[in-house]
Amino acid sequence: MVSRRRVRARVEGVVQGVGFRPYVYRLAGELGLAGFVRNDPGGVVLEVEGVPAAVDSFLARLASEAPALASVERVVPEDLAPTGAAGPFAIAPSDAAGEPTALVSPDVATCGPCLAELLDPGDRRYRYPFVNCTDCGPRFTIVRGIPYDRSLTTMAGFVMCPACRAEYEDPADRRFHAQPNACPACGPLARLVDGGGREAPLGSAPDPVAAAADALTAGRILAIKGIGGYHLACRGDDRRAVARLRARKRREEKPFALMVAGIEAARALVELSPGDEALLAGRERPIVLARRRARAAVADPVAPDSSDLGVMLPYSPLHHLLAADAGMPLVMTSGNLSDEPIAHEDADAIERLAAVADLLLVHDRPIQTRTDDSVVRARAGGRPLLMRRSRGYVPASLGLPLPAARPLLAVGAELKSTFCLARGRFAWVGHHIGDLRSYETLRSFREGIAHFERLFLVTPEVVAHDLHPDYLSTAEALDREAVAHLGVQHHHAHLAACLAEHGEQGPAVGAIFDGTGHGLDGTAWGGEILIGDLAGFARVGHLLPVPMPGGDAAVREPWRMCCAWLREALEEDPALPAALAGRVDPERWAAIAALARTGLAAPLTSSVGRLFDAVAALCGLRPTVTYEGQAAIALEAVSDPAERGAYPLPVVEGAGADGALLLDARPTVRAAADDVAGGVEAAAVAARFHAGLARATARACAIAAAGAGVRTVVLSGGVFQNRLLLERIAALLSRAGLRPLVPERLPPNDGGIAYGQAAVAARWLMEGEPGVGR
Repeated sequence: MVSRRRVRARVEGVVQGVGFRPYVYRLAGELGLAGFVRNDPGGVVLEVEGVPAAVDSFLARLASEAPALASVERVVPEDLAPTGAAGPFAIAPSDAAGEPTALVSPDVATCGPCLAELLDPGDRRYRYPFVNCTDCGPRFTIVRGIPYDRSLTTMAGFVMCPACRAEYEDPADRRFHAQPNACPACGPLARLVDGGGREAPLGSAPDPVAAAADALTAGRILAIKGIGGYHLACRGDDRRAVARLRARKRREEKPFALMVAGIEAARALVELSPGDEALLAGRERPIVLARRRARAAVADPVAPDSSDLGVMLPYSPLHHLLAADAGMPLVMTSGNLSDEPIAHEDADAIERLAAVADLLLVHDRPIQTRTDDSVVRARAGGRPLLMRRSRGYVPASLGLPLPAARPLLAVGAELKSTFCLARGRFAWVGHHIGDLRSYETLRSFREGIAHFERLFLVTPEVVAHDLHPDYLSTAEALDREAVAHLGVQHHHAHLAACLAEHGEQGPAVGAIFDGTGHGLDGTAWGGEILIGDLAGFARVGHLLPVPMPGGDAAVREPWRMCCAWLREALEEDPALPAALAGRVDPERWAAIAALARTGLAAPLTSSVGRLFDAVAALCGLRPTVTYEGQAAIALEAVSDPAERGAYPLPVVEGAGADGALLLDARPTVRAAADDVAGGVEAAAVAARFHAGLARATARACAIAAAGAGVRTVVLSGGVFQNRLLLERIAALLSRAGLRPLVPERLPPNDGGIAYGQAAVAARWLMEGEPGVGR
C-alpha cells in the first residue's frame, strides 16, 4: 500500500486578492494532490493529501513560487491523519468566522495583459476604463472588510454578467476571484458632467474619457475621479490653463505633479536614472521627483522656481486612456482646495470642485477610502526616499521589532499626518491625511482610523501621541477614554521609526533634523544628536539655539530667521542684507532684530530647518514661503555640484545643554553673509553651506558614536528629504567606519512619526504600564 501524507497549512501575509488561491489550485493539480484551499479572516487555509514526496514538494514551493503581488510572511503546517481523499483539488468558499488578521493588498497599477485588452479593438473590454484582474486593479480603496470577497467591497452592488461570472469561477482564468471583475455590460461606467452634475455633451468623441481628453487639450480644467479620489487636471504645457488652476485651487506656488503616457514621455521631461525608471514603472506607480530637462515642454507655473518635476505614469485604465488620448503631459494634482482633504465622494466633489473644474469625469464605483498619490525620490543606487506614503503602498503592514503586547494606536504629529495601528507583530501605517490643522482633515483622520480599526479588528487599549500640547492629534489621543495614554518625544519617534522599519531596536546615534518638535526643555528642537533605542534616548548634541522671532510667523517668513541668525552671528543688530533690499521693509527688519535681541515673542529653536530658511533668505532665494519646506527646497535646488568649498561649522564638546555637543552655526552664517556681500553666487553659497553642515553632522555623530560604543547612525527628520545633504552625510559616515541607517519604507518626515510612536509603545509595554516620554 502506497503511503500518504495529509497536511493542513495556514498561510499569512498579503495572500487575498492577489491570485494566491488559483496558484495553490494549479500547484496542487500539477503535483496530483487532493484537498482544498480557502480564504478566511486570517489569510489562506489549505489542506493537501497525496504521496509524501509530492506533499513535501508542495510545501517547499508554496512560498517561493507565489504570485508576484503576494507577500507570504509565514506558512504554518500541521500534519493530519490521511483521509484517503483522491478527488480533484478544490477552491472552497471563504470562511468569514474568526478574528481578521489577513493583510489587505494595496492598489496595484494596471498589468500588461489588461492593458493589451484595453487597447485591443477586438476585445470586449476595449476602452473599458475599469478593466482589472487578480494581478492588478483597486484593492485597499474599495475594501470595506475582510476576508477580501466581492460582498465586502464597493463592487458589491454590481452583478456580474454571464461572461464575467464564467471568468470569475474558472480557476484557470487570471480573473478567477478577481473581486472588481467587470465589463461594460455589468460594471461601473464613466460619465462626463458639468458643475451641476448634469450630463455634458461628448461632441464627436466616442466615449466620456475621449471627450474629457478633448476638453483638456482645449485648455479646460477637469476634475477626474480615479482610484483613491479626485484629481484636478489640465494641460501641462498650457501656461494660462495652469495659472487658472492655481488661482481656482488657491495653491500659489507648490509644484503640481504631471502624468505622462509612458517612460519615453517621462524621459522627455526629466533626467531619469535607472532607479527613477524602476520607481516610475513599479506596481505602486508613485509620483517620482527627478531633475527637469532644460527644454521640457512644461509650462513654468507647473513647478515655479524648482529644478525638479514630479512625474508619474498612468496606474488605472482610465488614466491610461486619458493620457494616450490627450497625447501630452497632464497636470494631475489632488482634487481639493488648498489644505483640504481630497474629494472622493461624488456629491462632495461636485460641491467642492465645481468652482475649480469646468467639467467632471466621474464614475459609479464608490471609493471606500480616499488615498492621495505617493511621492518618492530615488537615492544613489536606486534606493527609495519616500516623501509621501499613500496609494500603492498603503495598507501594506510593517513588522515591529518587538510585538505589541496590547493593541495600540499611535496618532502621529501634525504635519503630513498619518496614524498607526498595531497588534502583535503587525503595524499598519495609514495613508497620508495632510496637515492636521482643520476640521476637514481632522474628520478624514478620524474616518481613516475607524476604517483601519474595523479592517484589522484593532480595538486600541494604548494610545501613543506627541508631547506637543497644541496638536490636534494629541487632543484626539487624550480624548480617548478607557485607554492608557503614552507621550513620545517627537525626535525619539523619528529615531525609533527608522530603527524599527529596519527590524532593529538600537542603541544607535540619531541625527534628527527637522523644522520643529516639542523638546523636553520646552523649546523647539529640530537639530538633534541623540543616543537612543526604542525604550528611551539622551540628547547628546544639538544645533545652537537661536530666537525664532514671532514664533510660527518665522516659518512663513524665512527672512525673520535670517535676521535672528545674523544677529546671533554678529552679536549686534544686523543691517538689512542687499539680497533682501526692496523685498523686506527696513522698519520691520529692525523690529524683528529687536525681538531677537530681547527674546520677546521669540522662542528658542535648535531647528536645522530654520537654519536652512535663514541661509535661503540671506541668498535672496525665498524671503517668504507659501508652503512648508519651500526655502530649503530652493537652497538645495540651486546648489552647485561642482563647488568644493565648505563653510566652517564647529562642533564644540561640552558647550551645549547639559554638557552636550554644540553645533555652532554662527561662523557658518558669518561666512555665508560675507560671500553674499562680496557678490558670490547663490549656487556657491548653497553648496558651501550643505558641505559644511554635512561635515559637522558627520563629526558630531562620530564623536557621539565613539562615546556610546555604537556604530549605527540614523539619519531622519524632514530635513533629510534633502537628498544632497542626506547622501553627503551618509558617505562621510561610511568613510568613518560607521553604518548610516536611512528610512526607506516610510518617509523621513513626520509621515513616519506614528510608526515610531507605535514601536516605542510596544517596547514600553514590555515593562508593564507605559509611562510618559522621557
